[in-house]
Amino acid sequence: MLADSDTRWKWGALTARRIAPDASIDGLLLRGRATPTARQLDEVGVRAASLREVTAAEFLRVADRDTYDVVVLSCVGGTVQAMLHGLAHGLDGREGRRPVTVTGYVGVVYEKLSDGLLLRHGADVVLANSTHDAERFRAVYEGVGVDADSVVECALPFLGGAPYERSDERPHTVVFAVQPSVPANRADREYLLRRAAEHARRHPEREVLVKLRSKPGEHTTHIEEQPYQKLAARLPGGLPDNCRLVYGHMGEVLDRTDLLVTVSSTAALESLHRGIPTAILTDLGVREALGNHHFLGSGCLASWDQLDEGLLPKADPEWTARNGVVADGPYEAAFDAARERVATLVARDALPPIAPYYTLATAPGYLPGVLSRHGLDPSGAPGPGAVADRPASGLRRAVRAAVRDAARGAYRHGVQRVAPVIRRMGEL
Repeated sequence: MLADSDTRWKWGALTARRIAPDASIDGLLLRGRATPTARQLDEVGVRAASLREVTAAEFLRVADRDTYDVVVLSCVGGTVQAMLHGLAHGLDGREGRRPVTVTGYVGVVYEKLSDGLLLRHGADVVLANSTHDAERFRAVYEGVGVDADSVVECALPFLGGAPYERSDERPHTVVFAVQPSVPANRADREYLLRRAAEHARRHPEREVLVKLRSKPGEHTTHIEEQPYQKLAARLPGGLPDNCRLVYGHMGEVLDRTDLLVTVSSTAALESLHRGIPTAILTDLGVREALGNHHFLGSGCLASWDQLDEGLLPKADPEWTARNGVVADGPYEAAFDAARERVATLVARDALPPIAPYYTLATAPGYLPGVLSRHGLDPSGAPGPGAVADRPASGLRRAVRAAVRDAARGAYRHGVQRVAPVIRRMGEL
């Protein structure tokens, strides 16, 4: 299983367990700006038989049928496309033994639908997390004239937990699930944090938890330029005693949640699956840029003013059923079709050539750039600058790790400190 961030590690590893429950999972973390830290991996709480960092060239060297029966590509679309072309290059357009390739999305698909899907085309299985997504995915593939049989409906692999029951043994708990990049600007993020703090002041009998995704300096799937930890430290009056920042596994936080509040986080789907009252904030508008437009018709759209007055949104059951929150029958049955498709493909002695929609014939001005970002030439072969896997002494490994950590630190400093200052100067 190849992943390039903490959330994609979570989705990929849990997907692998859903579609192949008895398989041994090897975890490969793609080396890059969002490679998860040990703390992030521990917080996700998903274990693998082995776990190591690799470059794209290293992954392509080991990802053959003699090593793996199935490869889950849990990465951003461009990376998936590059890995598919790299794997295809190994067979040179011939039918043969190769791993079954599986990919998908880690949560709500509210932007770049066509771009992301076409970058994932060529995988043997493209998982859709709901009926709604499956219909949209097939429409995109059929719209460009390619086979849509690879699309398989399932559900998000990390839904679960005990159904919600109100407890009088603890305070009424409101959880604000933040997102790294939504909203993006400082003023909007300060506004949302201030409203969470004001809600706590208005309701001293309640506990308000601001659920954070990462610590300053860590990266997730999306870049976080304005961490809530730093905004909270500068908040006028600070946070009241019944409002605090928390980390931890989202499932454990939901175990004590009576109201989940977010702009558009996938945590909303986890909450709705359990039957927890869930509010999708409208304070900053219902806009595609925020992703909360995805929840139109859900019955969950609400503002902080309404929540302050005691509103507990009630989700529309038809919406939740179409959006993968409540599937017909047991939750585990949602993965039956995916398990069957993968098992059928694994049983074959040889698989057809990997044939992505994007080729040098269909996208000559786009594909080479996608491949070059991962050290591949236009044919999908590792270029001369690609980092191959080769033995290294303990000292050499330590030096490489130190250099990588320093580079990541410099990049994160640039994103979180330097870039915002440059933007502010440009606005003067």
